[in-house]
Amino acid sequence: MLRDDENIAAGVVRPTLTVLPPSKDEDKQSSATVVCLATGGFPSNWNLGWKVGSTSTSSGVSTSLEVLGTDGRYSWSSTLSLSADQWRKAGSVSCEASLSGQSPVTQTLDPDQCSE
Repeated sequence: MLRDDENIAAGVVRPTLTVLPPSKDEDKQSSATVVCLATGGFPSNWNLGWKVGSTSTSSGVSTSLEVLGTDGRYSWSSTLSLSADQWRKAGSVSCEASLSGQSPVTQTLDPDQCSE
């Protein structure tokens, strides 16, 4: 019989990441909020992190607690707050879900593609 930790290791499910750009209204202001949605992952201890350009950042980041879905998988969200200037100069903003022993899942947003 498998011990619990072996069972979990065998059942790792990579979450699906969606990165949402700042709203058009916000873009005209002095701040920009980017949201990363991670859905359908297992187990619950995937970590969400951010990169602005090629630099990892932890300032301006707030991550929600995981939510257990009816399918037994977890969802999380993380919010990154940048100044409008940082957003425009970012080049790219990436959300990365990582779990020990697993290759990370990354989703990248290009600010240039989000401008009007």
